Amino acid sequence: MRIYDSSNIRNVGILGHSGSGKSNMVEGLEFTAGLTNRIAANENDTKITNSLSLHAIEYQAAKFNFVDIPGYGDFFGEVESGLAAVDGAIIIVDGTTDLTVGTETALELTDSRNIPRFIFVNKIDNEKADYEKILSQLREKYGKRIAPFHVPWGRGDEFRGHINVIDMFAREFDKNKNECATVEMPADMDDEINSIREMLLEAVAETDEELMDKYFNGIEFTTAEIHRGLRQGVLDCSVIPVICGATLKNIGLHTTFDMVKDFLPSPNDNKKIEPEKNTFTCQIFKTTIDSFLGKVSYAKVYSGEVKQDSEVFNINRKSKERIGKIYTFVMNKMEEVQKGIAGDIVVFSKFNSTRTSDTLSTNEKEAAIKEITFPKPQLFVAIEPLNKNDDEKMSSGLNRLMEEDPSFTWHRNLETGQTVLGVQGELHSATVIEKLKAKFGISIKTIELKVPYRETIKGTSDVQGKHKKQSGGHGQYGDVLIKFSHVDEDFVFEETITGGSVPKSYIPAVEKGLRESLKEGVLAGYPVTNIKAVLYDGSYHDVDSSELAFKIAANLAFKKGMLEAKPILLEPIMELTIIIPEEYIGDVMGDINKKRGRVIGMEAHKNTKQKIIAEAPMSETFKYANELKAITQGRGYFEMKLVRYEELMGDLAQKVIDSRKNKI
Repeated sequence: MRIYDSSNIRNVGILGHSGSGKSNMVEGLEFTAGLTNRIAANENDTKITNSLSLHAIEYQAAKFNFVDIPGYGDFFGEVESGLAAVDGAIIIVDGTTDLTVGTETALELTDSRNIPRFIFVNKIDNEKADYEKILSQLREKYGKRIAPFHVPWGRGDEFRGHINVIDMFAREFDKNKNECATVEMPADMDDEINSIREMLLEAVAETDEELMDKYFNGIEFTTAEIHRGLRQGVLDCSVIPVICGATLKNIGLHTTFDMVKDFLPSPNDNKKIEPEKNTFTCQIFKTTIDSFLGKVSYAKVYSGEVKQDSEVFNINRKSKERIGKIYTFVMNKMEEVQKGIAGDIVVFSKFNSTRTSDTLSTNEKEAAIKEITFPKPQLFVAIEPLNKNDDEKMSSGLNRLMEEDPSFTWHRNLETGQTVLGVQGELHSATVIEKLKAKFGISIKTIELKVPYRETIKGTSDVQGKHKKQSGGHGQYGDVLIKFSHVDEDFVFEETITGGSVPKSYIPAVEKGLRESLKEGVLAGYPVTNIKAVLYDGSYHDVDSSELAFKIAANLAFKKGMLEAKPILLEPIMELTIIIPEEYIGDVMGDINKKRGRVIGMEAHKNTKQKIIAEAPMSETFKYANELKAITQGRGYFEMKLVRYEELMGDLAQKVIDSRKNKI
């Protein structure tokens, strides 16, 4: 592939709800550019994409880097990676349904990042398609920013093509050639055309004071003025153009290329890109692990240029990397390019230490580019290998996969002994498990997630722990008197021994015995916390006393002391920060109350949403990611963190204790 000047490069994300036709759009664009002789996909076969993909296309003396971004909410990490690399976006909307949460999310994400975009209403040839309804819903939600460029020509079996209301020409679909041709305007659609064109002109008028004056004075805009106003409006994100088509029939795809070229920004329009700067700088926005090439790193170049066989410096990790060959992806295959220039997206292979979000530069003193922010886990599941011998192999595999996907986490919970996977949703969890098997040969099963309960005491006790054993010859003797009480710290040990009743040399053994006893409480065998132990007296034997004997005596005292000091069960309490549209406040708050939770506060959030701060027991939040999606139709999300432990009382506590004893 030839090297293009940055002014002739377009980096475009393809966004939209899962099933709207994003992958079909890519295939259609490749077909239009002559890279393939067919569009293979079927719109009835909805394939959920779990990873972004890069598609470089040469067309009309320009290079188009299309980044196909997953539309399903479980793969939001891929969305963040993709949006970090693009300068503009196409949002695909299914014309046969109502406005979906995926469309709303795509518009919110591009809005928050000031990414210029336009909307492509797909499947317009389908008899269920309703372009006017989609426009109405978009206008209702986003106002005069919506600027429709097209009017569909016919419906269902009568569908013929579309009308361009900017330049006032028609495109008619030729079934034999499987493409559209420019034809004369239909004479019987004036009302529809004028209505849509008026919406467009209204959006154009909003972009410029001079144009606004002309609009209110009833003066017609020239075509050049319309184009100028629209481009400015798109670049500053105040205008969202809308076009229509059918990706599987190559309808609207020539227009899509024109729209991207004419209205979406080149890297030169991105203030972060510095084509004139000599220093090469790029950011890695995506990493994959290839069985042959090893680590494959996708990079957005911000300044300068880099050639093959160059040495660069990783700003984040203070290490050097060797750039071998440089690639792009054409028709899902890696194709070599001679260099990467400012504004382009390129692919490197076989890096050692470099990770996603890292900045590479030829100048080791260059400032690092702001790291990509990945979403925190929404759902936690416990996993274990089917083969117990694969435990270490599973850990290694998870670490490798985290290089590919920073939106999931994993850790060993030392209290429960489980490996816990933190993911965005159930589908995300299934994807990680599938990758472990496909890439590393490890079969994984999910198991019930355990709650890390704890035990403590509410009262006080004063007890003796005495260990005496005589079995002929050398015996064992340890005797301690200890007071137990509740404290805010995890564990406090004090000794007030006077008169040598317990020799100083044995006191560390007493403390060690108590600390080891903390691992298992008397109610259900959970770890013990918030307890103070004061060793104040005891006795010893000159011959039979030992450190082991005093450890055992301390353990006996611990168990007795806990039983006498009103032992209780503690459960972990989570703080939930929930972001939802305003209309779901009542349902979400009601659901929190059902979970033994409480709402702490509420405040306005950006884009007319609300932020709810709530607390709820961990045991009630394991499936909250799924439940919140169901309540808000996928429009809500949350973050969660452990804030404290609280007493679990009554029947709930007894149920946990009984369950624990039955398993033991």
